[in-house]
Amino acid sequence: MSFRDVLNPKVSKANVAWHLDHMLKTINVICKSLEVSNPEEYKSNFSLTRAIIYTLGDFPRGVAKAPRVVRPPEVINTEDLHRQLQMAKENLQAIQSLDAKAHFEHPYFSVLNKNQSIRFLKIHTGHHLKIVRDIVKKITKEQTGK
Repeated sequence: MSFRDVLNPKVSKANVAWHLDHMLKTINVICKSLEVSNPEEYKSNFSLTRAIIYTLGDFPRGVAKAPRVVRPPEVINTEDLHRQLQMAKENLQAIQSLDAKAHFEHPYFSVLNKNQSIRFLKIHTGHHLKIVRDIVKKITKEQTGK
């Protein structure tokens, strides 16, 4: 059974494919931003919001709105999800060798260096995978009665 189009409004307004597409777009956009950044231009900064989220290791659900560049299209193709997944694997491998001051400007957390960006990707990806698991779990329980 494919869960890509499963939707459970009690968990999220978006279906499983939306969360997967958004998560992969986020990984790929951030990796590419890190690659093209100029490490010499990085300036360390503090963000209270970032400090709280990084300490908690998760985001509250339904608070932030995804920036346009990482919002999924109306129609999400399974082939495109596979392509983005492969690209994400390659991009995550490629950023490992970048300078520690490679950076990315996050819309809520200010400028993130390479390690902060990797931490963000772990938290963000985990957040969306939890939502996907909760959507699937609720649907599975409803179908099986367990």
